Amino acid sequence: MAISSFFSFFFLIICYFRICEAQLVPAAYMFGDSLIDVGNNNHIATIIKANFPYNGRDFPGGKPTGRFSNGKNTADFIAEKLGIPTPPPYLSDKNNQFPKGVSFASGGAGIFRTTNGELISFALDMSQQVQLFSVVQQRLVKQLGGDAGMKKLSKSIFVVVMGSNDIINYFKSDSKLSKTKAPQQYVDEMISTLQGQLKQLHGLGARKFVITSIGSVGCMPLLRFQSANNSNECFQQANFWADKYNQQLQTMLKGLKDELKDINYSFIDTYALLLDIVQNPTIHGFTEVKSACCGLGRLKATVPCTPVALVCPNRNKYVFWDRYHPTEATDSIIINTTFDGNNKYIFPLNVKQLIAL
Repeated sequence: MAISSFFSFFFLIICYFRICEAQLVPAAYMFGDSLIDVGNNNHIATIIKANFPYNGRDFPGGKPTGRFSNGKNTADFIAEKLGIPTPPPYLSDKNNQFPKGVSFASGGAGIFRTTNGELISFALDMSQQVQLFSVVQQRLVKQLGGDAGMKKLSKSIFVVVMGSNDIINYFKSDSKLSKTKAPQQYVDEMISTLQGQLKQLHGLGARKFVITSIGSVGCMPLLRFQSANNSNECFQQANFWADKYNQQLQTMLKGLKDELKDINYSFIDTYALLLDIVQNPTIHGFTEVKSACCGLGRLKATVPCTPVALVCPNRNKYVFWDRYHPTEATDSIIINTTFDGNNKYIFPLNVKQLIAL
């Protein structure tokens, strides 16, 4: 009995130190939409939820968690690479000290408050997420002291995955935005608004950012569904303006670096990488790039992924889980390719280089 206890203790110590060695940053703070929401919308009065089957069927335990995925999402894969637990959703426990970070991401969120800001489809927009972080920041500084708290934040990673819903909502078939605002003006306002939000985070102590581009949203099942003559091809107008936004985002980030000096960032070109996956699926291990795995109707995009939907058995062969979101397999490829990759899909620094600064 004593020997068994000794070895249990020994292996516990070994495991503990392996985890410590693997931890690359003190904490990660995540801001974004359903691509990295890990459960905040479970605690919001909104119809934008994923805490029901078939979501989560490939997640450890096989139950829905609030992730808009069949399994893990981008937040989980980034956290694994950083050597920390996935940051918990802020709304799950407001009294938590969040020692390894926290997620403010909310399904349906946008840069603009008006993106899914209605009563029934409410989401925490980027400005609201920044405001919630300010509460955590004040608590952290009070707990650790000013210098120690700010030092921890300066070494932490701030992940921002935002903007897809703003573009999608503009180009959805029932959108009123495209009738009231020119696309270039809309994109310009997205950039200027996000720039102000990033400056706010910098003012609160953020120094290291991982920021993703908008993906090639025109290739998601929902927007393919809207393609001309039911061709099921990518909706090129949405892709054009997503790419336009991404180009302006890169320019804005370079300007922000010049202005603030002590800010550093990794820009993940999700647009180019996802487009490569869609155009060259077999290279990446996929067989289906147009249809969602879970849903009903043409491309399984007529009806969303709900308990009454049809779900594919070979989920790791599908690029898209539902009519909006990638599968766990797709998210895994995106993060594994970019975290410590070359500058084809991530620049000016990969995440590993960013951490080392």
